[in-house]
Amino acid sequence: MAASVKSICVRCMSHMLTKKLPPVQSVLFLVSRRASQLSRQRYDVIVVGGGHAGTEAAAAAARIGAETLLVTQKIQTIGALSCNPSLGGIGKGHLVREVDALDGLCGRAGDWAGIHFSVLNRSKGPAVWGPRAQLDRQRYREFIQAELLSTPRLKVLEGSVEELLVSDPNPAEPGRHRVAGIRLANGSQLISASSVVLTTGTFLSGSLFVGQTLSPGGRMGDAPSSSGLTQTLRDRLGLRVGRLRTGTPPRLLKDSVDLSLAKLHPPDRQPTPFSFMNTHTRCKPAEQLPCYLTYTTPGVERVVRESLHLNCHIQQDAKGPRYCPSIESRVLRFPGRSHQVWLEPEGLTSDLLYPQGLSMTMPPDVQLRLIREIPPLHRAEIHTPGYGVQYDYVCPTQLSPALQVKNTQGLFLAGQINGTTGYEEAAAQGLWAGVNAARRALSQPPAALSRTESYIGVLVDDLVSRGVTEPYRMFTSRAEFRTSLRPDNADLRLTMKGFELGCVSAVRHHEAVRVRCSLQNAIAALQALTMSSTSWKKKLPGISMSENKNQALSGMDLLQYKDVSFEMLASVFPESLASYMEFSQRLKIEAVYKPHCDQNKSEIKRIQSEENMSLPQDIDYFTLSVSLSQEVREILDRFRPTTLGAATRLEGMTPAAIANLFKYVVLTRRQESMMSGKQADNEEERGEEPCKRNASLPQ
Repeated sequence: MAASVKSICVRCMSHMLTKKLPPVQSVLFLVSRRASQLSRQRYDVIVVGGGHAGTEAAAAAARIGAETLLVTQKIQTIGALSCNPSLGGIGKGHLVREVDALDGLCGRAGDWAGIHFSVLNRSKGPAVWGPRAQLDRQRYREFIQAELLSTPRLKVLEGSVEELLVSDPNPAEPGRHRVAGIRLANGSQLISASSVVLTTGTFLSGSLFVGQTLSPGGRMGDAPSSSGLTQTLRDRLGLRVGRLRTGTPPRLLKDSVDLSLAKLHPPDRQPTPFSFMNTHTRCKPAEQLPCYLTYTTPGVERVVRESLHLNCHIQQDAKGPRYCPSIESRVLRFPGRSHQVWLEPEGLTSDLLYPQGLSMTMPPDVQLRLIREIPPLHRAEIHTPGYGVQYDYVCPTQLSPALQVKNTQGLFLAGQINGTTGYEEAAAQGLWAGVNAARRALSQPPAALSRTESYIGVLVDDLVSRGVTEPYRMFTSRAEFRTSLRPDNADLRLTMKGFELGCVSAVRHHEAVRVRCSLQNAIAALQALTMSSTSWKKKLPGISMSENKNQALSGMDLLQYKDVSFEMLASVFPESLASYMEFSQRLKIEAVYKPHCDQNKSEIKRIQSEENMSLPQDIDYFTLSVSLSQEVREILDRFRPTTLGAATRLEGMTPAAIANLFKYVVLTRRQESMMSGKQADNEEERGEEPCKRNASLPQ
């Protein structure tokens, strides 16, 4: 059975990277024609927005089994890479792998469209390696569009949403409002739904800045979302809305750049796929394109300072991304320094370069002056000028861990509308919002991911528990248990759970089960190979092992040594280990991190216990008979954490406050358990079946 499953999966992997995508224009024509037939129809889930969050949300909802409608302003821009043509990186690569483990799109799209693959942070441990790829913009967009337009139960409509349809809430559920669907911008078309997912990106009341010119829009050439949508969120639903900003660099004509003056950075010789379903990438190793590194000069700083009065974007109060700032922000924050500029290809046949690190919003003529202060760009020509974007976002502490707005039943938010930055963060939120939107529409309970089991869980928990003051970016340092949450084991952590939720296909599930069983068998075989260190030295004379140690060591113990590889052990014990060679790197990583993961188990168990202690959402913290300071009560009332675990991570919460809150939760749970028991006894005395009661705190 395992062999047949493996052969099926290998055939699927091969087909996935050799299949011929349908002509995009012909498919788009068919979808546009179908869209004209949509009139006052009802869907389980409506997704607004066709970016990374929206595409993952729509696909996930449809995989769950919900009849889904994706509404986007332009069908041609579905899956467009609005800024950097890349995917993954440190922390971000973890998210891509987890999205893929849950059968999302972006990992497979990256393998299809990648033209320069590299694993960042290789000088450190595998837990913090960052799989990354430069992408061909056109290939990526075509893959996403082809996947969506061939997904069962998913339809696409080109249009703009004017407002949300809001009705009275279901009294059996928490919330003051209930979303009932959308109204399109033409005002005549109403489409109803049980769940709506907003993934508006930078388009929510978006404004574009170039020099002193301001125009409405969320991306150059595209209009912003309707003002009515912002009005619904702020005025009708009473949500707290803030303002953030971001920017993008000018695109340069490749032929005008002297790349001989920049440092060549080749890709990895052997590309590492993002998807667990792919054994290789579409782009062959020899076909990959290089990137180039150069640096800013004092002339760049001079141009920035001389043109500040011409740059209204940099003078705005809206917060920009800390970890991907504009060149203006870099110069002002770190004067006198030289800053990296990466010259990255935009596609196999593209004549453009993307200068990462040169996001700018000054007038186009000043942008040209600035880039020509950099040696390789001394004759560069600009194809498209850089620009800045300001947009509205909803403070994410108003969301539940399912990414549903707490006060509005059926309304889910994902992506930059929640205050994040980056394709990967958006994709992760979109997938999870899509899963929960579909589950709600199908009358299923919400699903949750703990920060102990995934980076998606870390991302969601950070957003809903702590909120944002600037665009949020994922880093491995945000995860407490990063030795357990590695890129290599995302399938083992999430695919089985995704299959139970309904968002993972049977083919992927079979492959994950095969991998899990093979790894378990391989680890058992390694642990069975136990002998003294002296005996191991005789078997492997080249390894560095202390002569004084004579305790028994297993094959797993030996793999923890830096100079011991699985291939070495398999060559000595081929009858036991040779059949597991395809997992050699994964087994090495498992062995290296086993002591760390074992140490983390008790702490993970404690956190999971706290996560299971729910806090009622209608609790009045100001009158709660618990010893809490006024400051702590205000924090709890403002953020309203859903669990004790979420409360522990709020800034300003003291250990004493957590201890007292813990006592309150335990006492309340005990009292409810006693009341439930007394009620059951009374019913038994009356000869009735004990009724089932949903307590606000789990037992």
